[in-house]
Formats: sequence, C-alpha cells, structure tokens
Amino acid sequence: MNGFLTTLLNPYLLAILTAWLLSQSLKVPIHYLSTRKWRWDLFLESGGMPSSHSTLATCTSTLIALRDGLDSPIFAVALTMTVIVIYDATHVRREAGIHAERLNLLFSEIFDGHHLNQDKLKEVIGHTPTQVLGGIILGGLVALFYHFTW
Repeated sequence: MNGFLTTLLNPYLLAILTAWLLSQSLKVPIHYLSTRKWRWDLFLESGGMPSSHSTLATCTSTLIALRDGLDSPIFAVALTMTVIVIYDATHVRREAGIHAERLNLLFSEIFDGHHLNQDKLKEVIGHTPTQVLGGIILGGLVALFYHFTW
C-alpha cells in the first residue's frame, strides 16, 4: 500500500494529472463562449480546445526538461513522444474527423427520408493547430507552476 500511495503523491504525476484535468475542464466553458451552448459531455470527449493530448505530452516533456535537463536521454524520448502526439492530433486524427464529417453528409444525402438506422461517425476526433497550441501552452504553464512551487 505504501508504494501505491507514494505513486499517487508523486508530484510529477500530480502535475500531469492536473494538466489533463484542467485541459478537459476548460473545454466546456471555451465551447460555451464560442457557441453559447453548454456541452458538459466535452469533459470526457477528445477533440476541442485545448488539446488535452498536447497538454499532457507537453507537460510531461517540460517537467522532464526542467528536472533532468535538455541534454538528458529521457528528455529526448519525451520530446519525441510529444512531437508524435502533436503530429497525430493535428494531422492523422484531424483528417479522420474530416472524413467522418464527409461520410456523415454523404449518408445523410443518400438515405434522407429512408428509415435506415445509420449511426453517425464521430467527427471531432482531431485538433486544429490553434487547439494544439492552446494545449502546448497550458501543458507548459502547468509544468512550470508545479516545478517552481515544489
């Protein structure tokens, strides 16, 4: 039990979880400000502003850079993973979302008026560059806050 508690109280893990919670929590009011509609389900959804994937990855690599230095091997690994996550969010997952949007439109046009059960594909699974930048900034700020308050 002591090992589990130590893991839970790990300040780096707490910082990373805080970054993720902040990122997910901010999606609800940011969406409201842009649409004037409350969507509480966004707290558990992927996509949206800010990118929680980018926040999480950036916070992790920033904490490692601050603790172990920019020349450490673990920072190189963390930065590599951060770049992959950001690329995936802005390119691969974004393109998949665009494909889903177009397929949903196509199905809607083809089957309009028919009683066919067609589940809509999830369209918001990737991020715009602005959403990713928001995640990067948030992740970096949380990492800096935790690093300088320990």
